[in-house]
Amino acid sequence: MAARHPLHLISNQPDRKLHSQYDHGPYCREAKVAGREALWINPADAASRGIATGDLVRVFNDRGACLAGAVVTDAVMPRVLQLPTGSWFDPAEPGVPGSLDRHGNPNVLTLDKPTSKLAQAPVAMTCLVEVERWEGPAPAVGIFDPPVIEQV
Repeated sequence: MAARHPLHLISNQPDRKLHSQYDHGPYCREAKVAGREALWINPADAASRGIATGDLVRVFNDRGACLAGAVVTDAVMPRVLQLPTGSWFDPAEPGVPGSLDRHGNPNVLTLDKPTSKLAQAPVAMTCLVEVERWEGPAPAVGIFDPPVIEQV
């Protein structure tokens, strides 16, 4: 699996929100990169993939894929990525399993398995992935748009 997905993703707790609470707030949204959750990537990994700070990137594995905004930094080791949890899930095709998350939610990449029958906490927080620079137009993030209410 590491041959196809050579990067180790850590999905840490975010510093600007409590889990996903306040993801819509200005304090959290001002830290987004390219309108998405910030993905930290080591300079060596970024250079080998043609990624620069501010680029929109696709993070993926066999479980799913999400878009994120790249931050090239020495704060993470080579072959390690960091993408905080809590970004509101924004599928490109709602209701379609495996649909691209447009907003940077790492839950689409991590294993959905509880720690135990008692705790039911997620064992997520880490998985293997690959990352590539997003080519083409950026899909709009729609999760913060209110739903259309039809009058009957």
